[in-house]
Amino acid sequence: MAEPVTDAGDPRIADYRDVREKDLVGRRGLFIAEGSVVLRSLLDSPLARPVSVLVSEARLAGVSDLLGRVPPGTPVYVATQPVMDRIVGFPIHRGVLALGEASLRPDADALLGRLGKAALVVALCGISNHDNMGGLFRNAAAFGADAVLLDSACCDPFYRKALRVSVGGVLRVPQARLAPGEDPVARLEGQGFRVLALSPSGGLTLPDVRGEGRISVLFGAEGPGLAPEVLARCETVRIPMSAGFDSLNVATTSGIVLHHLRKSGGEGTRLE
Repeated sequence: MAEPVTDAGDPRIADYRDVREKDLVGRRGLFIAEGSVVLRSLLDSPLARPVSVLVSEARLAGVSDLLGRVPPGTPVYVATQPVMDRIVGFPIHRGVLALGEASLRPDADALLGRLGKAALVVALCGISNHDNMGGLFRNAAAFGADAVLLDSACCDPFYRKALRVSVGGVLRVPQARLAPGEDPVARLEGQGFRVLALSPSGGLTLPDVRGEGRISVLFGAEGPGLAPEVLARCETVRIPMSAGFDSLNVATTSGIVLHHLRKSGGEGTRLE
């Protein structure tokens, strides 16, 4: 049964209060899942668990099937739309929020080491834009990447906007984060991965690459891309484009690359 909340100051929903501010400061290992799609991913996730759910009265009937899957003992709160808006600090049109707790991320070597002989890893370097982070995880989930490796300069994929843009992909793909100073190329090579890096001046064109065996792809931040010293240690790959144009949004690039690698990957292929 949903527990009614009539006061935005109710201590039971303190973690939902002023959501934007909590996104920008310490969240004690918790995160906010926004919308029914992301809530569904949270309920299905092997990487996180729901701590509580907050729903507007208007959405209660429409998400009753999802609420029926909430683990026993997990509080479900319901509020009128005006009260819910006051709680979160802005008009929350989706009317569905959940507080989640992510599992402890594995060490990078532990994560990479348990992958099979045919594995595809997305490695992210300096991705600081939450829309791009969400898009990258969405593509990683859509095209069956086995893991995502983040360097220490990447933003948090569990940030509310990144989670929403990923359509829950952040909650589906196993991930590990490197500590400051750790070398993603060395980590991947040490685990037997072929390391590709996307660059407009790449030595290989994407159609010439097959996604066989243990293969990883590095993506850099929008604008600066990957550092020259990183590119010098990888097999560089470019996507052929029309004359006079040589770049794409990093999330778009990842979708093209991952689709190609999965389609050309022999026993690693998972596309239907």
